[in-house]
Amino acid sequence: MAENDDGQERSEQPTAKRLRDARERGQVARSRELGTFLVLTLGAAFIFFAGGWMAARFVRLMTEGWTLERELILDENLLVARLVHLLGQALLIISPLLALLMIAALVGPLLVGGANFSTQAMMPQFSRVNPLAGLKRMFSLQGLLELVKGLAKFALVGIVAFLGLKSIWPKLLTLDELPVETAIAQAVHLAAWLFLIASAALVIVAAIDVPFQLWNYQRQLRMTLQEIKDEFKETEGKPEVKSRIRRVQHEMARRRMMAEVPKADVIITNPTHYAVAIAYVPATMSAPRLLAKGVDRVALAIRHLGEEHGIVCVEAPRVARAIYLTTELNQEIPSGLFVAVARILAYVYQIRRDEAEVELPDELPVPDEYLDPRRAPRWRRLRR
Repeated sequence: MAENDDGQERSEQPTAKRLRDARERGQVARSRELGTFLVLTLGAAFIFFAGGWMAARFVRLMTEGWTLERELILDENLLVARLVHLLGQALLIISPLLALLMIAALVGPLLVGGANFSTQAMMPQFSRVNPLAGLKRMFSLQGLLELVKGLAKFALVGIVAFLGLKSIWPKLLTLDELPVETAIAQAVHLAAWLFLIASAALVIVAAIDVPFQLWNYQRQLRMTLQEIKDEFKETEGKPEVKSRIRRVQHEMARRRMMAEVPKADVIITNPTHYAVAIAYVPATMSAPRLLAKGVDRVALAIRHLGEEHGIVCVEAPRVARAIYLTTELNQEIPSGLFVAVARILAYVYQIRRDEAEVELPDELPVPDEYLDPRRAPRWRRLRR
């Protein structure tokens, strides 16, 4: 198990933040063997299928280049122009191969780790040119693995190339019996075939290297429990910052709550310490719902806002306190308070109809357990 500088084991998988920070530094999983395999194999395949065409074009180009008229020999300006023309033609012949190799070189890294652009990785780092750091990398476990991998590639490609060369050796010995152009095309075809099978052998190395690089990338970014705790503290912020965030969140929640007060049917008060705003729409609600609640200054603000919008305020201390303790915002009141709230709403509806001699009922039943602050968290959990 890997350890950090403090001797703690890096036993935990990297967090999303650590992976994100690593990508910002330019540290992503890469497999050079996969890129090498793609470049060599696609290049060999292109030469295998289009090598005859390329060889024929180069033969004609060389014939044209060595055929010099008398005017060209005597005029150096024409000779330079002829040379530039021949170089341009040669570039056109090999341009499809170069384009294919460029695409393969770009696609290889994208298959493992994906695209990533990091300005931090572009900054100069003097540790990279430090001879001592270079020697340390050479004699590290990673350097040993690279050495073993290089020797394995050399042995694998060498064996495959030897077997391939042995199989085409009789054909190579007969090339001198063919016409020049045919011999060149045949030689290119055989060389491309040998190159193709030798490059294809690298698929074994790539198939082993890709999973290893992904595993090694995760291993290098593993974290200790202390690092995870430190990251959590850094992400959450300092206590004073978190306290300020909570204050802002509470203020925003209070503003949203106060915006619901004008929709209430009644405001039930303590009369000074508690205030709750209740709404009941029979068509859409199965029971009265709590829109706002507060104590002290918030309760006073709820009452003032209710008076501004003509909402009836009812003094029912036990009912107000019970609703405050047992009900969360936008939740229905508990069934034990249905009778008391129903009588209060009936009283409010009578006031709205301007009925004479309207009086609030004396009996508003409230279970005693609803008034115990110690049981308030339990009531809230039950309602969830």
